[in-house]
Amino acid sequence: MTELNTTNIDTTDKEQQFEAIECQHGGYWRHDFIDHAYLYNLYFPPERFFTQLTSQIHELVLNYPVAQNVLAGLVGTLIDQPPERLVVGNGAAELIKIVSGHLAKKLIIPVPSFNEYANAAPNENVIEFALEAPSFQLDVDRFAAEAIRNQADVAVVVSPNNPTSLLVPKVDLIRLLDKLAEHSCMLIVDESFIDFAQDRDLETLEGDIAQYPNLAIFKSMSKAYGICGLRIGYMLTANAIFADQVRQGLHIWNLNGFAETFLVHAPEYQQEFLASCDRVRADRDQFYQDLCAINGFTVYRPDANYIFCRLPDHAPSGPEVARRLFVEHNIYIKHCQGKTMPESDRYIRIASRSQPENRIVAEALGAIIGSEKIS
Repeated sequence: MTELNTTNIDTTDKEQQFEAIECQHGGYWRHDFIDHAYLYNLYFPPERFFTQLTSQIHELVLNYPVAQNVLAGLVGTLIDQPPERLVVGNGAAELIKIVSGHLAKKLIIPVPSFNEYANAAPNENVIEFALEAPSFQLDVDRFAAEAIRNQADVAVVVSPNNPTSLLVPKVDLIRLLDKLAEHSCMLIVDESFIDFAQDRDLETLEGDIAQYPNLAIFKSMSKAYGICGLRIGYMLTANAIFADQVRQGLHIWNLNGFAETFLVHAPEYQQEFLASCDRVRADRDQFYQDLCAINGFTVYRPDANYIFCRLPDHAPSGPEVARRLFVEHNIYIKHCQGKTMPESDRYIRIASRSQPENRIVAEALGAIIGSEKIS
């Protein structure tokens, strides 16, 4: 059997490599470039977790993992919530597929946002609510009115949003919940990036979950916990009927033993986790300042671990900037062409990494944009 060699893409032809990478949805670590596209915590988990994992490698490979009731208990211990409020998925994507693809009869979501909520639903079941440029802030009153007018039974808000990295204030989300509750509409708030927000504890809705039966919080643990390959996500809700409907869509062993082992040990690392989020915020804030120094660049102040930017009119398009960064500097970012928004090809999204790596990106962007400036 011939083994697929994914480490030897022709590095002399960066154009071809860029095109190949654009078609992938992961596996970037197999290729020799700096990934400023995927959004995760570089500083977690701690090295001792990998020691624990490798010490149990035989048992994890050879034995069945635990099922949903135990997984819910493990996540509940980590976030201080009763297990009956939790549904644990093979990444948040599994839960999104169940809700968008099978439960929601009419789903409304602001755009641009994380595409998977709309992609997982039948086209005729999706209502897109446009966030207005240049602010891209969510007007929750208009959003609620549109949800009610269209008789949506599920509304989705990603906060901080992807790709804009903008948080929707908690007070606005509470107002939205109250408006939607009168019309039997569930609100899903995706808090996958909330741990990188400056006032995380003041902005998360986790502590308010019992007061709002029309609220479900989704969270991909890949982002904040840096465990993309383990595929863990969860839904938190006090709505027992909705939770049971989502559980019915799960396979009996939907997480493997490696993910289970992370959840077993995660409470031991809580102080290290909080410190890692502080470090991510510090890197991101410095990156924001560096990007703001680029002439003509519009940089949105981020609440997550990535930064949303509009290219100046004299600069190349987003896809061209992404291509040049890769070909000339071996850096991969995401452009926003194809997102549902005006002038999508003028916007890019850049994941924050370490401060030295971020500085290199800012310098490379400055050179590309500056070289195109019309005198």
